[in-house]
Amino acid sequence: MATPLLLAGPASGAESGASAETGSGAAAKAAYTVTALTFTVEAGGRTCAVDADLYRPAGVDAEHPAPAVLATNGFGGSKADGSTDAIGKAFAERGYVGLVYSGLGFGASGCLISLDDPRIDGQAAARLLDFLGGTRAADDGTRADFVTRDGAGDPRVGMIGGSYGGAVQLATASVDPRLDALVPLITWNDLAHSLAPNAADRETPGVFKWQWANGFYLMGEAQPLLVPSLDPSRINSLRCLHFVTDACDTVRLLNSGRYPAADTRKMLDFARSVSPVSYLDRVDAPTLLVQGQSDSLFTLNEAQDTYERLQARGVETKMIWQSWGHSGGQAPGELDLGQGNLETSYVGRRVLAWFDRYLRRDANADTGAEFAYYRSWESGYGTAPTVPALSQELYLSGDGKLVDNRAKVARGSRTYGNWLVPTSHSESSLAGLIGLPDPRPHDVKGTYLGWTGEPLTAPVDLVGSPRATLRVVSPRTERVQDSGDAADKLVLFAKMYDIAPDGTKTLVNRLVAPVRVPDVTRPFTVELPGIAHRYATGHRLEFVIAASDDAYFGNRGVKPVTVTAAPEDTGVLELPVVKGQVG
Repeated sequence: MATPLLLAGPASGAESGASAETGSGAAAKAAYTVTALTFTVEAGGRTCAVDADLYRPAGVDAEHPAPAVLATNGFGGSKADGSTDAIGKAFAERGYVGLVYSGLGFGASGCLISLDDPRIDGQAAARLLDFLGGTRAADDGTRADFVTRDGAGDPRVGMIGGSYGGAVQLATASVDPRLDALVPLITWNDLAHSLAPNAADRETPGVFKWQWANGFYLMGEAQPLLVPSLDPSRINSLRCLHFVTDACDTVRLLNSGRYPAADTRKMLDFARSVSPVSYLDRVDAPTLLVQGQSDSLFTLNEAQDTYERLQARGVETKMIWQSWGHSGGQAPGELDLGQGNLETSYVGRRVLAWFDRYLRRDANADTGAEFAYYRSWESGYGTAPTVPALSQELYLSGDGKLVDNRAKVARGSRTYGNWLVPTSHSESSLAGLIGLPDPRPHDVKGTYLGWTGEPLTAPVDLVGSPRATLRVVSPRTERVQDSGDAADKLVLFAKMYDIAPDGTKTLVNRLVAPVRVPDVTRPFTVELPGIAHRYATGHRLEFVIAASDDAYFGNRGVKPVTVTAAPEDTGVLELPVVKGQVG
């Protein structure tokens, strides 16, 4: 799900018909007109109106057509919010026809919120492609005979947008091959994993992100009140006001804290059916993925999963890890369409080049590195031919040290326990979204275990997703884990801190890896959230497993956990090191 702050900041720049210059190095901006349009579409068995704005650059007509950019809002927004209409303005000023619309169930558009289901949201967007291709008119009779075409009814169109406005691009491309280029920002690959992640096993139900999920659920259910309408297509039932029924059932199940196998399978199947993970094999449009490092809702791993799947199929795909996401993190000079900085930001230039290559068919356009990542320690971007591989192993010693050689592992065991209330804090999930202060991350003694390395003698840069292989002992869990209710399995949270010389601890991007352990009698492997982070000279790396986190649901009952270590059998932490060496 996306957010109205998708492309941070209020919209700025010229209104319809104006022209302007913005910022050092910015290109001259063309004049354009904006026309409000409505399209009646069939979606999910309902007839609903789609509210849109058509941005037409001056001089663009049937004799002088231009390629088009299609975009829609983040979750809770509309065509008129500051980040969405900024897309229409920005690309119209640069000579593209823009069609910006309110997603189904948002703004003045009808129908229910169906979570970017390709069979509903994707098909609705495909009808807008019909308009851009000249084969259908808007409800008032307006036709678009001024969009570049590659054949009868085949407009040359790209899409851009973030989060909820990002996944819909992939959904649309999966049902309509006419899309020529995609730029999804900060969006999901597998919504089941996004809302209830299990960093050890996708088939075992995950750990509920109750703050994120309930915040967006309430925002969605409130739409008929926030944007009053008598449109019956926007109302489902009193039990599920504004979402499709399966979405409400999924949120209720997650909030129940009980996950019986049959109900859980239905939930996973639905969430994945509306996710790119289920339909990427039908996406062929060149795709530039942009994901945020500061994002606990849709982590970098989500984009990497999509990137690797598309690349494996031979789809032209590149990926950028920018600074900001749903959790904040906007860095100076980063992409901000509201400020009109396409030409002066790294990501902005990459987006323009992507559209130059695939919409304007400029064979000389340089679409940039296969993989790029924002480096907060150098205020710029690093590049690589692919996401760096895991390259160094560290070992969890019985004395709480993180060592670089099995021979250094001390034999021993340590135990932690959980309380009936959360005792660890990573984030207040919605704080970054709305700009509220958030307490520093912390863990209560006795409810976590940490393993700490020696102070670094030189900087160490990590780029990628660390991985930990663990074995735990929990007799109380062992007795109940096969009850048929996944809530009886052990829950824990893995994470990585950066400890400064003065003892100050920083949880990297406030990210954690929630785990519902499939079977405590067997080792399990945890994929931690992707990061791009420098551990500076004198700093120490600490790996932690904690019993709880107040942004997530936790264990049912008290389940003490023991971790043992010996040189021949201990936990292993693998790191994607691109510079330096730990230990």
